[in-house]
Amino acid sequence: MQKEIKIFNTYIHPDAFNGVKKTLESTFVSEGKLVEKFELQLSIKLGWKNPMTVNSGTSALHLAMVLSGIKPGDEVICPAQTFVATAMVIAQEKAKPVFADIQYETGNIDPQSIEKKITNKTKAIMAVHWGGYPCDLDAINTIAKKYNIKVIEDAAHAPGATYRNKPIGSISDFTCFSFQAIKHITTGDGGAICCLNKNNAEKALAKRWFGIDRVNSKPSILGEREYDLSELGYKYHLNDYAAALGLANLENIDQRLARRRQIAKKYQKELNNISRLKLFTYNNDRESAYWLFGMHVENREKFILALKDKGITASVVHLSIDHNSIFGGKQKELVNQRRFDETQIHIPIHDGLTDEDVDYIIKTIKQGW
Repeated sequence: MQKEIKIFNTYIHPDAFNGVKKTLESTFVSEGKLVEKFELQLSIKLGWKNPMTVNSGTSALHLAMVLSGIKPGDEVICPAQTFVATAMVIAQEKAKPVFADIQYETGNIDPQSIEKKITNKTKAIMAVHWGGYPCDLDAINTIAKKYNIKVIEDAAHAPGATYRNKPIGSISDFTCFSFQAIKHITTGDGGAICCLNKNNAEKALAKRWFGIDRVNSKPSILGEREYDLSELGYKYHLNDYAAALGLANLENIDQRLARRRQIAKKYQKELNNISRLKLFTYNNDRESAYWLFGMHVENREKFILALKDKGITASVVHLSIDHNSIFGGKQKELVNQRRFDETQIHIPIHDGLTDEDVDYIIKTIKQGW
C-alpha cells in the first residue's frame, strides 16, 4: 500500500488525555485556573509578553484592531499573502485593508512597499509571518514610529520563532497567535494576543469577556457581578477544557520546534541546487517556526501531480486574498505578489514526519516532474 504524507498533521501530546479527563471530571470546563496556568506557561516557555488567550486567532486579531483604536474609514496596511482572517478583522471594524506588496523570496510583507502605501488615514500595519518566518520587524517598527501608527503581528504561523534573538510575541505593540487544529500548539481552536503595554493587556483581559473586569467586579449578595459597561466587549475567552489540551501540547514544544528545524535544514541542504526549483530565503538574524517549508517551482501543477502520484501532498496553502470582491479585487501593482501567486508551493514539514518520510520526499522531488 502506497504511503500517504499529508501537508499538515494535528499533534496531541500523550499526556493531554489525562489532563482533559481531569478537567471533565471536575465539571469546571469554562475559563478558570487552567487558562491562567496556560498563559503563564506561554510566557515562560516562549517568551511572550502579557499573553491573553482567546477562542481563536481571528478573535485575537480583532482585539488587536479594537485595542489599536481602529475606526470606520481608517486604513490598515497588510499583505495579501495570508488567510482571509487577516483582512476580515479590518473590514469588521469598517476600516479598509490596504495591501502592500511582498518579498518574492519569503512571502513576507515588504517594508518599502508599506511606506509607499501610508496615507493620513493609516492607523496600523499588520505584518504576517508567512510560514513562520519572521518579517523585517526592525524596519517595520521604524516606519510605524515615524508615522505614529501601531504594529500588529499576525503570528498564527510563528510560535517559537525569533527575530534578532527576541521571541516573536515580545517585539511589537500586539502579536496574535492561533491554536487552531493544525498549528504548532493546538487547543482544538483558540488563540492569544500579546501586548507590550500592560494597560492594553488588562483591557484585553476585560474585553475578551464582554468588557467585564472579572478580577475586580465581585458578585454582590444577590449573586450578580457589579459593573457598568461603557464600551463594547466580546465573548472571546478560552476555557479550561481547551487550556488543558494546550498545556499538554506545550510541554515539549522546544523539542518539536527543534525537529522542524532539523527537517528544514535537511531540505535546504538536499534541495538547494535543483533546476526549476528555488527555495525561499532564510536569513541568519531570525529563526523560523517552520509551520511551512516553501519554494518556487516551474510547472507547478506538474510538480504537485508528481508528488501526489507518490502519495505526497504539496500545497500553496493560501493564494493571495486580494482577489476577493470584499477586499476590492486583484491588484496588478502588487508585482511580487502576482509572481508569488504563480510559482509558490510548500512541502510537508510537521511532527508526523519520520526520517524515512523526509528522505522519501527529497528523493521524489529529485526524480523530477
